[in-house]
Amino acid sequence: MVGPVVEISQTLDRGLRLLEVLAGSSSGLTVAEASGVLGVNRTIVYRLLATLEQHGLVRRVAGGRFCVGFAALTLASSVHPLLRQVAQPVLRSLAEDVGATAHLTIADGVEALAVAVVEPTRTDYHVAYRVGTRHPLERGAAGRAILAGRSGDVRAEAPGFVATTGELQTGASGVAAPVPAVAGVEASVGVIALGELDAESIGPRTVRAAVELARRLG
Repeated sequence: MVGPVVEISQTLDRGLRLLEVLAGSSSGLTVAEASGVLGVNRTIVYRLLATLEQHGLVRRVAGGRFCVGFAALTLASSVHPLLRQVAQPVLRSLAEDVGATAHLTIADGVEALAVAVVEPTRTDYHVAYRVGTRHPLERGAAGRAILAGRSGDVRAEAPGFVATTGELQTGASGVAAPVPAVAGVEASVGVIALGELDAESIGPRTVRAAVELARRLG
């Protein structure tokens, strides 16, 4: 049985695809380059860019190039509460299962940013990992898992997760897994605890939590 045909706005679709293309370019694109990538006439691309620029979603940079504008930060920040809301039950289950602080971390430029944290209720001591905590993506299990998911390379103690010790806090260990296949979101789910973590046991559980979160966000 064939489903109903859904009509979409071609102009809006092109504008959104243009934003996606610009977001994926570190140095921005010229009108000609964007036209080539999208397969759309230069005049149409220029009009799209001019409209997006008026709303602050696109900005001009050197060399006649265009990048994503700062107004996109406002849109991005509104996503964090949604991520926290969806992630809370998944993180709660993981924290109680493992007995360690569970967290959802996203890529924010070159940094890892904790956007949701749940502490276990059945332990006397645990790491006080706070929402808003930042650190380089190259340090700590959470950031390394995001990078591994980005490159498709998740080789560590077991397939699918990354484990580290002492990279963010002396005596603390972390295990994290990338959240797979969520458009526009580079994230990881992980746990952090004082002392050693049994990565062989906990790693697969973080992977399952990351997959479950991806399912809920999908």
